[in-house]
Amino acid sequence: MNAALLSLVLPLGCGLGLLLFRSRSGWWVVASSVGSVLAAALSLRGVVTQGNQQLALGGWQGALAVQLEQEPVSGMLMLLTALIHLLVALYALRSRHSHAADHDFWPLSSLLHASLAALWLSRDLFNWYICLELLGLVAVSLVMTSGARAYASALQYLLLSIAASGCYLLGVTLLYGRYGVLDLGLLAEVIEMDRATHTALVLITLGLMVKGALWPLHLWLPRAHAGAPTAVSALLSGLVVKGPLFILWLIWSRLAPAELAAEVGIWFACAGLGALLIGGWSAFRTPYIKMLPAYSTVAQLGYAMLALGLLLRWQQPSMTAALWLFILAHALAKASLFLLAGEMQESITTRRVARLVASAQSMPVALFGFALAGGSLIGLPPSGGFVAKWLMLREILRVPEHWPWAVGLLLGTLATAAYILRIAVLSVSTRRPPHELSQPDTGAQWLALLPALCAWLLALWTQPLMAWLERVA
Repeated sequence: MNAALLSLVLPLGCGLGLLLFRSRSGWWVVASSVGSVLAAALSLRGVVTQGNQQLALGGWQGALAVQLEQEPVSGMLMLLTALIHLLVALYALRSRHSHAADHDFWPLSSLLHASLAALWLSRDLFNWYICLELLGLVAVSLVMTSGARAYASALQYLLLSIAASGCYLLGVTLLYGRYGVLDLGLLAEVIEMDRATHTALVLITLGLMVKGALWPLHLWLPRAHAGAPTAVSALLSGLVVKGPLFILWLIWSRLAPAELAAEVGIWFACAGLGALLIGGWSAFRTPYIKMLPAYSTVAQLGYAMLALGLLLRWQQPSMTAALWLFILAHALAKASLFLLAGEMQESITTRRVARLVASAQSMPVALFGFALAGGSLIGLPPSGGFVAKWLMLREILRVPEHWPWAVGLLLGTLATAAYILRIAVLSVSTRRPPHELSQPDTGAQWLALLPALCAWLLALWTQPLMAWLERVA
């Protein structure tokens, strides 16, 4: 547990320090991220060899304690968060298009990292509220670093986040008034199926769906992610939207009564299919480069919602492995997709997709990386995205009556292929480009494709990872 705490404390200390001292900020963030990656790896190894680890801060016990817990899924997410933050920091330090040196990106990104690490370790409904508030405020501040053009989208993000927080907190208040505890483990022992519990869980779920931009409550995401600086977009899409999803998974799989979870599971699965189809269609139709991966995030989170819904509905443990394998692959691929989309947008000096005509020769690295990240999102073998989708499809087809879910999953995959291939077809067009490109930053583009490369390398470890996650489930 000490290693997990170190993985949290390093970015927290770095972020607070950089609020006071701005000298060589990027290098301090990279150094703290390297330390956090190593600490998270050690912590995950400890969970694998020794089992779950718990810590009550301040020595308090029972309902008064601030409980932290390190388990396999939270250990993986700690490592994923530190790794993506490190890769994005290296990109931001190198790219002349990131604008990170001109703003408060470095301390805010470190505080974002720390907020996520605290969320992964917490097991208390009110502690999660605090983590979500910190995460939301830092994320909105990061969106605003793009300048005046992002103020409207940041304000929309902030207002909807505040509304979602009120919804979540009202649900937490109802549960506390009914049971007198908020610790996840203690609450699971006493929770009952009554009207107060139903109302509280619905309110908490609605708040988390807004914060996680889960369809159809995703209104803030496209403009906020597309309008933010490139490095910020990668962090928001790769990491931030996973926090509310993690809490939803814990609440409905470990806290909610099984009968109620089964009823809600079908609605989650339907919302997942809606996200796949409508989000994919929006990504295909958008005329703007960074708006494409933004709508793609809405669509791709549909796979996670589908897996969570089917897990709750039919209690299939293997669906847990599919859910978290998909989250790992998606986070890496989407971080890379946003970084590369930002590089392409800056190179053609316009936001429009149509201006990518015949750009393959002038931006081969960026377009190769875009195809690499897109291939994992589509589910091309042997990427991590392919393994996650194959596992999900296999579990669905174990029961012949579940074939409509399989059809929906395949339609979502076709939609993903359509908007990724749209970029590929434009870039290799033989038509004369309608403009002159600015000098591409090839070094930054190579750094931007590293997360996508990790998504493909993930396939090398998926067999032991799947077996391990299934044992955990």
